[in-house]
Amino acid sequence: MKKGFRGTGTVERVDFPNKGIAVTDDGDRVIVKNTIPGQKVEFVVNKVKHQRAEGRLMEVIEKSPLETEEPCPHFGMCGGCTYQTVPYEKQLDMKLTQVKKLISDAIGTEEESGYEFIGIHGSPKKSEYRNKMEFSFGDEYKDGPLALGMHKRGSFYDLVTVSDCQIVDEDFRTILKATLDYFSKNNISYFHRATHKGYLRHLLVRKATKTGEIIVDLVTSTQTEGFNEEELLAGFRYALLTRQYDGRFKGVLHTKNDSVADVVKNEGTEVLYGDSYFYEELLGLKFKITPFSFFQTNSLGAEVLYETAREFILGDDKDSLNGKTVYDLYSGTGTIAQLMAPVCKEVVGVEIVEEAVCAAKENAALNGLDNCKFIAGDVLKVLDEIEEKPDYIILDPPRDGIHPKAIGKIIEYGVENMVYISCKPTSLARDLQIFMDRGYRVEKICCVDMFPNTYHVETVVKLSLKKDTPKIEVTMEPEEESNYTPQEKATYSKIKEYVKEKYGVNVHTSYIAQVKRMCGLDMGENYNKSKKENPEVKQCPQEKVEYIKDALRHYGLL
Repeated sequence: MKKGFRGTGTVERVDFPNKGIAVTDDGDRVIVKNTIPGQKVEFVVNKVKHQRAEGRLMEVIEKSPLETEEPCPHFGMCGGCTYQTVPYEKQLDMKLTQVKKLISDAIGTEEESGYEFIGIHGSPKKSEYRNKMEFSFGDEYKDGPLALGMHKRGSFYDLVTVSDCQIVDEDFRTILKATLDYFSKNNISYFHRATHKGYLRHLLVRKATKTGEIIVDLVTSTQTEGFNEEELLAGFRYALLTRQYDGRFKGVLHTKNDSVADVVKNEGTEVLYGDSYFYEELLGLKFKITPFSFFQTNSLGAEVLYETAREFILGDDKDSLNGKTVYDLYSGTGTIAQLMAPVCKEVVGVEIVEEAVCAAKENAALNGLDNCKFIAGDVLKVLDEIEEKPDYIILDPPRDGIHPKAIGKIIEYGVENMVYISCKPTSLARDLQIFMDRGYRVEKICCVDMFPNTYHVETVVKLSLKKDTPKIEVTMEPEEESNYTPQEKATYSKIKEYVKEKYGVNVHTSYIAQVKRMCGLDMGENYNKSKKENPEVKQCPQEKVEYIKDALRHYGLL
């Protein structure tokens, strides 16, 4: 199957993340995203790599038997939701099956590795569950009228005005309509992503589920030619505040952003009305939230997630952490740290985003918790600086998972138990392999659905140290830090990292393979042979040969 091939197939299954496996009449398999098991789809192959074809969905020819729900009017055009036509219980089954497959492929099945897969907890709300949206300004087609909403699926430029979006409540929809109507009437231009000209960029809307407080932030450039910005913003404020809402407005803000990147970036914020923050509540705790601070986008789902994590941590013994120190790594705004603070001696949270750390400190004080310590910095570096040693570790890393070097440092503490909260199952599966190779066993796993109608899912895992694993002291010298054999340590990624850090250059995987073969290390018969018709492979420059040899010596292979 070649690039550009147009064909049809039936979706056999969907692997995470959202990768449908379509089977043609000839038995060929093609990965087609944004599909549902049982659909008959038309696709065009846009990538072929290592004899694996990937195609772009052109049309759903026949619906899946799973599809029985009526979608919102934007479904299929908007890139936000994927499973909206599937009943919620079936969505949960699909997500659970995907995560189970990833985990079992990485560390073995429940029977093989001895862990318990509890299942999946659904979101308390299946629609109108989001407490935050970032809408973009643009047009639905070139030179078309002003639009405000989400990017069309597969498009960088075109937008869909999601005035009837079903994953947010009516207050969000009212704010979107009021904003679009006002700026359309005043003929205000949007910021063109190609020319970098224009004024309107994004509309950030946040609403607390428990308190009902609303905050809106209009993000614009500083290009104000042709209108009086002060008068324009005063009119915008009036347009918002004179509508009817179920919640109540806490603040209206204006943020300036002249970055060419299509992201919400704060280059100065002014308050047009009220305050620059609002409050939300989770599991009896109160949290102060600013426009750009991280907070789980499904408040009720977050309660399920953190309750699950707390249950994994404490189990049947609610006093198990009495007098103990807990590390909350990748702590964000310190939500789970504050939930654990009442039952332990001290919680040390580490988070790289300084604004989140400031919010965590403020929220801990707001909740009367004086045994929480929050540190701003990269986990990889901060672990070397913390004087308190942990008795328990909680991990809640970003989507890419934990840096390999950070995992090594975490393991060296030798704590008996850890809980890993993951928002990306593929990263989790990779990291669990490392933990198991280094003496930990997976005890139990549970999924939590925070994002109904999408393919995203959270996973909570409890890890325990095998009884026959010797505890490793953190005070070991750098060269003695790892339990890996030289062959295990000298992975291609580690060799690349070593050369990059020491010499400031990148080395290709094929260069590493050539040098290994040159040094008499067995690479397999066909490892470095080209898959193309022309078998010639570019030779590694001598300078880089020496760099790679140095890395091999560093890892004990030479």
